[in-house]
Amino acid sequence: MFQKDELVVYPAQGVGVVERIEEQEIGGAKAEFYIVRILSNNVTLMVPVLNAENVGLRHVCSKEKAESIIDSLKDRSDFTGYSGQNWNRRYREYSENLKSGDLADVAYVLKELLLIGKDKELSFGEHRLLEQAMGLLTLELAHALDKEQDEVRAQIEELFSDVLEPQKEE
Repeated sequence: MFQKDELVVYPAQGVGVVERIEEQEIGGAKAEFYIVRILSNNVTLMVPVLNAENVGLRHVCSKEKAESIIDSLKDRSDFTGYSGQNWNRRYREYSENLKSGDLADVAYVLKELLLIGKDKELSFGEHRLLEQAMGLLTLELAHALDKEQDEVRAQIEELFSDVLEPQKEE
């Protein structure tokens, strides 16, 4: 399914490169593993080839999908506003979305937290989730769009400039 030197995405970890495919014996049984190095933190993962799809290992999204994700960030019609929902419930929901491996779920978490941050100061945990979502999203979009990660981050920050910059008094 994946080849050596191919870029892949591992849920909640982000973009990595398949460094090699090797066979190892574990518990008396031989199995093939993808050895994936995550680009953002140099962590190396061993992913069983036969279980790769089940754990959510996938290709980097297409350029069209990346552009669609950016368009979804522009659309705020689905944001209902900070409802005072229990933080623990929101945290669990957002964490599950980040672990899903679905780029649209990651974009949803980023958008929600950026917009909630307009109404109230984000807690430490919320800020950490926001940074995780931003990192996962910008790195994959950068590879899909053949841009630098900082450039994609700046593009997203520009989309949310009204909530990221302090409102000026006139």
